[in-house]
Amino acid sequence: MENTVYLYGQILGTHSFWLKDGFLKPDEYSEISEKYFLPGGETGTAATVLASLGVQVKMDGTHIGTQVAGMLKQFYADKTVDLSSLTFDTGYEGLMDYVVIADLVRSPMGFFQQLYASGIKRWNVPKEEDIAECCVAAIDPYFQEETQKAAELCVKYGKPFVTIDCKHDTYLHRHSAINIVSKECTGTDYAGMDKEEIFTLMTENTDGLVIITSGEKDMIWGRKGQPVHHTKPFQVDVRSTLGAGDTFKAGCVYGLLHGMKDEEIVRFASACSAVAISRFPLPLNPPKKEEVNHLLAPGLR
Repeated sequence: MENTVYLYGQILGTHSFWLKDGFLKPDEYSEISEKYFLPGGETGTAATVLASLGVQVKMDGTHIGTQVAGMLKQFYADKTVDLSSLTFDTGYEGLMDYVVIADLVRSPMGFFQQLYASGIKRWNVPKEEDIAECCVAAIDPYFQEETQKAAELCVKYGKPFVTIDCKHDTYLHRHSAINIVSKECTGTDYAGMDKEEIFTLMTENTDGLVIITSGEKDMIWGRKGQPVHHTKPFQVDVRSTLGAGDTFKAGCVYGLLHGMKDEEIVRFASACSAVAISRFPLPLNPPKKEEVNHLLAPGLR
């Protein structure tokens, strides 16, 4: 069966711990009220959200090790997510992260530096046939020449793709249909520049849509030669922000897949993210289309 969306990037197992009485304090005991082991990573979370929105997905990227494989297969067994391109490595524990959460504060921990420092590429080379068969793609910018190959294959086959946090002078940015730039990226790679300056630099170097997000503050978006557009995030009661950016990316992929105009894409993605942050854990409660449409109803912000 032809896969509608192809996702390439970080797929891992996330151990999340919800603390009962506030965030960790040095030398003090903390009670865990909820704990989960569920799919995570930018691509894993996006796949979960897109499946909830009714999209057929094939994902590839990180090698899946023994500690993650069983959970991942069981979780996606009843969902429209194709795992057949993944490498299940029986000699590797697998990539996992650990997130401690209390109220609106969270702290992620993991072994990502070891992933790159080991000298072993524990991620796949993207498969040409997967990209040739998709309608829309999303590519995380973390896997060196393999990431660029995924983008080059999208260009070869005329497949529009969404990416995240790619700098203005990269191949991914230049050829992306949408580049979502987070406040972490702007604060690190473009320190000292205001958002409008960054927007101008980014849009001058692509024909695609650029969206610069700022958490709970206004996001700005637009294209080369256009004025800057501002959009406020939807206001909801926030339970956890874990996965908010990945859900926003999934919303952009959905909008691109369904031929939405730029403003529709931004609002749809923002509504997806707003629904996501209103519950925990996200993988067990991903946004549903009717929930997103409710936020998008006239008069609701």
